[in-house]
Amino acid sequence: MAETFILAFGAHPDDVELGAGATCALHAKDGVVICDLTAAEMSSNGNPELRWKEATIASEELGVGARICLGLQDRGLFVTADTISALVKVIRTFQPHIILAPHASDRHPDHGQCANLVREALFSSGLRKHEDGLTPYRPSAFYHYFINGMEKATFAVDVSSVYEKKRAALAAYSSQFYPSSGVHTALTRSSFLPMIEGRDRIFGQAIGSDFGEGFWQADPLYASSLKANIRSF
Repeated sequence: MAETFILAFGAHPDDVELGAGATCALHAKDGVVICDLTAAEMSSNGNPELRWKEATIASEELGVGARICLGLQDRGLFVTADTISALVKVIRTFQPHIILAPHASDRHPDHGQCANLVREALFSSGLRKHEDGLTPYRPSAFYHYFINGMEKATFAVDVSSVYEKKRAALAAYSSQFYPSSGVHTALTRSSFLPMIEGRDRIFGQAIGSDFGEGFWQADPLYASSLKANIRSF
């Protein structure tokens, strides 16, 4: 199996693209896997088959190596032994260096539950006595990305060079952002995608670039000394 640098979890197809799509594109050559916990069967617009088709196109636009859907229940994401075990298997199978998940404070409950589930699974994945036939594993880092909100970021990644790929990936989700029929939602507002891009411009401005994607980490970032590559702008 090819090396996986980033394993990005989202509750629904388009979550990862909204919050960390450009970062995934930036590291596509290093090995990126996206894991959607649900097929988004409760979405107001579209259906699981269409959402998966859109997700496949979006993945191609970003250049990610693989995308999987666990098929957990949309609007039924809860921390249980079974759901934790499902995520543990994904983590142990791909053994990523970095794991991404939504920020727990997001307004959509499924996004927060996704964050909680990934946190629980990360811990269990490293336990020798959590037996599933796979090797115990813990990644080097766990970062949270932002979808609907904009919390204080621990750091931001300069994604200016690949931002067009994020735009193209989001454009693939026409059922969510540009539906020709269906119902009006927060995602169909003409201001929604400009808001996402505006946030990325704000993060970019904060680090002296055109576009940035912000990430939050619960634990302090490690530095061997103040000579390490740490700067603010």
